[in-house]
Amino acid sequence: MKMLMKGTEAIAEAAIRAGCRLYFGYPITPQSELPEYMAKRMPQIKGMFLQSESEVATVNMIYGAACTGQRVMTSTSSPGFSLMQEGISYMAGAELPAVFINVMRGGPGLGDIQPSQSDYFQATKGGGHGDYRMIVIAPYTIQEAADLMGEAFDLAFKYRMLVTILADGMIGQMMEPVELPEWKNVDEFSTPDWALTGTEGRVPRKITSFDINPYELEKMNLRYQATYQKVIENEIRYEEINTKDAELIVVAYGTTARIVKTVIDMAKKDGIKVGLFRPITLWPFPYKRLSELSSNVKNVLTVEMSYGQMVEDVKLAVEGKADTPFFGRSAGVVPTPAEILEAIKKIVRR
Repeated sequence: MKMLMKGTEAIAEAAIRAGCRLYFGYPITPQSELPEYMAKRMPQIKGMFLQSESEVATVNMIYGAACTGQRVMTSTSSPGFSLMQEGISYMAGAELPAVFINVMRGGPGLGDIQPSQSDYFQATKGGGHGDYRMIVIAPYTIQEAADLMGEAFDLAFKYRMLVTILADGMIGQMMEPVELPEWKNVDEFSTPDWALTGTEGRVPRKITSFDINPYELEKMNLRYQATYQKVIENEIRYEEINTKDAELIVVAYGTTARIVKTVIDMAKKDGIKVGLFRPITLWPFPYKRLSELSSNVKNVLTVEMSYGQMVEDVKLAVEGKADTPFFGRSAGVVPTPAEILEAIKKIVRR
């Protein structure tokens, strides 16, 4: 049965149904309804909600809770995600699974509370220090966001990695009909053999994010890289619409991809065949498939709610096989279908 839900609340309920029983967070618009929802729901399912004094405190609470092998998550928005980056790099080094929700807002700095996609670099390239990666997933509907929550936790534990759901303020604040995922039985979850659960009856375990010996630390980093390669080989997700006979392909994710779907129909009326390539995993990015598609068109247009971040990955994928123009709005300004269509017309008519 479908329910009309706000994006942040649908994500929260989906996380609970996926087995999340520990939530730590700090309110920040445009995702404050998510911790508010968790504050209400967690006691009802014998989970724990704790509002920390800051995002810096939050990420360290997440670090400690993740060490126990439980399904733990937090949510924030752009400035808060920035404050978490040092802790995130520690958690990546410690190979701890956890899920982060970043509902992006305009920037830089404090910015505004309107939807934006200007945290792409921060999420996909590593906002903290070190050679680490996070799996980054970008839903474009509230239904997809809810569906991906269970997968986010599963991937986190499969690879002992951090997973970020990267949405924008529009996905967080809009309402859509959602069919919530089935409940997972938390009693069936096994405790990982690396988890810190007390040493009674077993040899003590240690979780650390570093080694003072550079050669040992390099071995740790090589182990991380081997894990990341497995993710690249097995976990890339994307969607294609009308790419088979397109004369121009637009690459977009999240809310922007929704807008481009409308543009495809508008362009068709003007005799322009436009296809959409939508990365669902922003890391790992679907370089190979986009490279294949770029061999068949003259232009691969990137559209973002930023002034050009994902476009760098698009250029790496295209490898000069096609032109790679860019169209973007930023600071919380959402591009209109008419603006994107006009950009397309200028490209195909030049």
